[in-house]
Amino acid sequence: MAGETAGIRLEERWREILSVHARTLGEIDRALHPHGLGASDFEVLDLLATAPPEEGGQCRVQDLGGRVHLSQSALSRLIARLEKDGLVLRSLCREDRRGVYVTLTRKGCDLHAEVLPLQRAALARALGE
Repeated sequence: MAGETAGIRLEERWREILSVHARTLGEIDRALHPHGLGASDFEVLDLLATAPPEEGGQCRVQDLGGRVHLSQSALSRLIARLEKDGLVLRSLCREDRRGVYVTLTRKGCDLHAEVLPLQRAALARALGE
């Protein structure tokens, strides 16, 4: 009986996490849509904008994949779209020709700075802060 109750509580908690996640993504998507961005687009721009200076402000695609929670193919399509829009640049890794780096362009930096307050406000609304 106690095991069933604990299982039910875990399941309720899991459903609440999923609900908060969906509500938050929706809030961010609505806030950024007028700027041509979605929540995942912003996450990539934000990770690149905050990349350590010693890494040259760039990230390997495989490192981004572990942080934005998209499949490799979905991330590749997203990066291709951002590159087409002039927000990021892709380049081959000199040390490992299989690796690809992504760097924010000036246009990407400017857009990130413009929408950052909108994303933070959406987070505050969705998470009740």
